[in-house]
This record gives sequence, structure tokens and C-alpha cells, in this order.
Amino acid sequence: MSDIGDWFRSIPFITRCWFAASIAVPLIGKLGLVDFRHLMLDSELVFYRFHLWRPVTATLYFPVTPNTGFLYLVNLYFLYHYSTRLETGAFDGRPADYIFMLFFNWICIIITGLLMNMRLLMIPLIMSVLYVWAQFNKDMVVSFWFGTRFKVFVNELTGNLVGHLYFFLMFKYPMDLGGRSFLTTPEFLYRLFPTRRGGVSGFGVPPTRRPAAQEQAGQGGGGRHNWGQGFRLGDD
Repeated sequence: MSDIGDWFRSIPFITRCWFAASIAVPLIGKLGLVDFRHLMLDSELVFYRFHLWRPVTATLYFPVTPNTGFLYLVNLYFLYHYSTRLETGAFDGRPADYIFMLFFNWICIIITGLLMNMRLLMIPLIMSVLYVWAQFNKDMVVSFWFGTRFKVFVNELTGNLVGHLYFFLMFKYPMDLGGRSFLTTPEFLYRLFPTRRGGVSGFGVPPTRRPAAQEQAGQGGGGRHNWGQGFRLGDD
């Protein structure tokens, strides 16, 4: 048990919170502590009955059954693996920027879910994080879904489109195409989650300072950036 505890505590803070909630909420639904139907997204209940918790729980809940258990575990792995890599890589030492990325993706996914009557949003948010990670690691080849295909096309597509929207507005359009910056991490997030330098926290970053993730994405000479050819999610 101590090994499991040590491993869990070694997970970066934001990923650890997300990972733990993605286990706790499905477990609550599975045990019947809360009717699982109260955990899903329902536009009518959100707007007319003010079930304001549903956009949150729908992002964390997944119906675990013998038929869906493997898919759930795969998504937990993706959450842990790619969120950890982003939090300790492109967003290393900048929790405010990472939280803003998750929040922006989540809002976009909620809007899409309400418009398309989607009930479960766990997979789209995880896919959006995987997509952003893939943009920072274009030369790395991954085997998507371990070579297994599931009927989750809408969830994959939604997550990929949202991840692309974030990366394009935050990095590619202002830095590579010379456009204006549409996305900026709010200053209050820097005050709540100060930027850390060399593993030492204690001072925030002015809103005008470019996040480390942007610096990584924008490496290249002459004011232009080598984005690489990349790969499509789903390719082996």
C-alpha cells in the first residue's frame, strides 16, 4: 500500500486531482451512493432546473460495466500519462497556464455537449489534452488506443477539435501566423497558482509574459517556427 501511496503522491498536483476525481465520481455512481443519472449532462435540467453540477460531474463520470471497464481503464491511463507529461513538460512550473488550458477546453466541450446532447464528457476532455501533447511532440509516434478501435468517434472528434482550437489560438496563430493573441491566462490564476522557477514557487508571471509552453512551441529561428509534419491521432 505504501508503494501505491508513494506513486499517487508522485503524480503532479493538477493531474493528481483530476485523476482522483475521475475514479471517485464513477465509483460513487457505481455504488449507488448517487443516482448515476444525476451525474450526466442534460441541457434541459441544466438550464431549466439549474442542475449546475452536471457540467462538472459529466466530465468526471463514466459508467463502468463489464462492457465498458476496459475503455474506462484506457482513458484513465491516457489521463494519467499525457496530463502528467504536459504538466511536467510544456507547462512545467506554470500551473496557472495548465489550469487555464484545461478550463478553456472544458468550457468548449461543455458548449459542444449541450448543443449535441452529449451525456458523458470524460473522453473529450482527455482527448483534448492528448491532442495538445501531440502538438508539442510531433516527432513521437504513439499507438492510439493500443491498436484497439472503439465506437467513440464523436468523443474523439470533439476532443481533438477543442484541443486544436486551444493550440491554434494560444500558440500557432499569434506566434507562427503573426496574429493577435486571443487567449491569455488570467492574472488571478497566477496569483492563486504562482509560477515556479527551478522547482521553487513564490512569484507570479505578468500577463504580458509569454508562458513557458509558448516558448517551447515557438522555438525556431527568424521569427518563424518549425511545427513539423506531425501525425494524425489514430495512426499506428
